[in-house]
Amino acid sequence: MRILVIYAHPVAESLNGTIFACVKESLAEAGHEVDALDLYQDGFDPVLSAEERNAYFDTDANRARTAPYADRIERAQGLVFVFPTWCLGPPAILKGFFDRVMVPGVSFRVGEDGTLHPNLQHVRRAAAVVTYGRERPILWWFGDPPRRMMTRYLKWFLAPGTRPVFLGHYGLHKPNRAREERFLAKVRKAMLRF
Repeated sequence: MRILVIYAHPVAESLNGTIFACVKESLAEAGHEVDALDLYQDGFDPVLSAEERNAYFDTDANRARTAPYADRIERAQGLVFVFPTWCLGPPAILKGFFDRVMVPGVSFRVGEDGTLHPNLQHVRRAAAVVTYGRERPILWWFGDPPRRMMTRYLKWFLAPGTRPVFLGHYGLHKPNRAREERFLAKVRKAMLRF
């Protein structure tokens, strides 16, 4: 299976960088073809311009602007996102990826009557590996926006029956090496079974 791994953290030596490496290695070990996309390393521009927003429903223009990324999504049979939570959401670069790439003509279609239809029916597997500075009860109180984005919003675009796997590592403001190692083992196990 061809898996697109989308990574959004600027520091390769961070825990997220270690997780990204673990995800890629584990998926490859499981026999998957891994397409790794490091949004920072790639220089992805997350800014949605006024011109892009005004032409949001122009599928030809959308494809032209985001072709290198849209092509990779369209070739993928699985998607894995690796990112930290900053200010209760994904980094701006990943939010911009959704704003600029997951658009009409790529991730969904707009019917003649204006109804929306998922367009990533070829994606049968999805996962998100997300780190948080705060403990889970605090995120629960705020509704855990990254979890909802990855398990509810993303799910709508994908093949029917696809249930995104969510792996969250909470409490990074209180570093604990043993807990980080256990989480990496959990990530490895999930990716080997992906």
